[in-house]
Amino acid sequence: MLDRTRAYLLTWSAVCLALLAVLAVAVSQGWGWVADFDDRGDTVRGWAVDDTTLRQVLRWVELAFSTIAMTAYTAVLAVVMFVKSHRRAAYYTVAVMAATSVATTLIKLAVGRDRPEWQEAEWLLSNHAFPSGHASSVAAFGGVVVVLATMLLRRSNMRRLISLLVAVVVVAVCLDRVLLGRHFPTDVIGGVLLGAGLVLLGLVVLSPIPRSHAEKIAPLPDVLPPRRRLAVILNPIKVEDVGQFQSIVEAMAVEAGWSTPTWHLTTVEDSGTGQAERAAMEGPGLVIVCGGDGTVREVCAELAGTGIPVGIVPAGTGNLLARNLDIPLYIRAAIDIALTGQDRAIDMVKVTGDHLEDSHFMVMAGMGFDAAIMEGVNEDLKKRVGWVAYVVSGLKSLMFPAIRVDISVDGGEPTTHRARTIVVGNVGFLQAGMPLLPDAAIDDGVLDVVILHPRNFFSWIPLAVRVMSRGARTDDTINRMTGQRVSITASIDAPRQLDGDSVGPGRELHMECIHGRLLVRVPR
Repeated sequence: MLDRTRAYLLTWSAVCLALLAVLAVAVSQGWGWVADFDDRGDTVRGWAVDDTTLRQVLRWVELAFSTIAMTAYTAVLAVVMFVKSHRRAAYYTVAVMAATSVATTLIKLAVGRDRPEWQEAEWLLSNHAFPSGHASSVAAFGGVVVVLATMLLRRSNMRRLISLLVAVVVVAVCLDRVLLGRHFPTDVIGGVLLGAGLVLLGLVVLSPIPRSHAEKIAPLPDVLPPRRRLAVILNPIKVEDVGQFQSIVEAMAVEAGWSTPTWHLTTVEDSGTGQAERAAMEGPGLVIVCGGDGTVREVCAELAGTGIPVGIVPAGTGNLLARNLDIPLYIRAAIDIALTGQDRAIDMVKVTGDHLEDSHFMVMAGMGFDAAIMEGVNEDLKKRVGWVAYVVSGLKSLMFPAIRVDISVDGGEPTTHRARTIVVGNVGFLQAGMPLLPDAAIDDGVLDVVILHPRNFFSWIPLAVRVMSRGARTDDTINRMTGQRVSITASIDAPRQLDGDSVGPGRELHMECIHGRLLVRVPR
């Protein structure tokens, strides 16, 4: 819907509003087919509900979607969009709902249709009937929700679920108006046409898609003549429609002054390293990578030290690097940051260990419980429900047995600890803003270590409280360390992970932070 042309959206908006106009004239003039459709005689009166319980349910529906309730829902949605920095979406929401309310009132006055005589006596309504205010407002609000879901949610199953729920609610409200006798069937049809038409018209007049974050910011100074060549590395399984994604990137790139990009798609055999190498050989001024943390890690490692900035378009489940760099998860906004943002030098971490080829990470490495979560994630479930798959795996792994580990920082004498998990981080925050390593910074040249040892199942609760409160106190349950080089040696083989990818069990992880190794694009 959002990628349709203005002419397409305007055409369908005009169709809805034109049908509404025809219906309004037919109702006001009393055309016979309208009377036949509404069947204003005994048959329609027989639709009214006599069952007390069902009538009460219908009354609850009426109150839940009243003018006051819909105003509250609109305000909440607009505030959420505004707080999440989707200001144009907030303006779009308010504008569509306000226009729907005003238009409904004006059409009611113009048509002047009386309410059905047989409406439910409780809270009798005496204002005009056509079009139904409940129907127009719920159709408009439902349409706005579908538009925002299309814009912000990448998973098609979630978008389809939301669209289905919206359709069910709209139908339920329309039936409620007829069964309570508040409206004739044509009243609710007119309301739905009005709401749908204004949702589409709103997309033409005030698109919720955010503008470039650099639109009102002075351009960055060019120290050297810019290379405007652009290369894009894409993990094709992370986007629903590769062709559509390519069209969006190419259009935005040309608008921002870049060349038409060259494309490099990852494969099962090569998750980004070879593609990054080929892209670098083209001499680009920027490489954009779209994928999950694993793809981003491989591409960043290959481009580290080349001086070529990397623009990150997060399309995975965790997207921890993007979250910690304040890169938005909305794909269009992330592309905009990549094309128009500023460069920032960040750290990378070299990793070695037993049964592990020389590797690296950008976000976090772990041994124990957190690695067991990554190892136990059901990939099919992950594709269907996203991050919920990690919750399921986490519950299964919650009582991962404690292990004895020796930890050495910057070549010092090892200290011995009991731990269920050890996390070494280049960044500080997990999903939902959980501050596991609150003092970590991705460009400070050091690593932050946290050692967690809840003694039993119920100990996880106070431990989580301590983590969320960012308390500085350390003890046997939670301990912290900081250094440029960190070595971990476990007494037994334990699961290990790098940036959310399981790398197999082992006893050792040796890590070294390489300061300012990579250039990435971040918001100005």
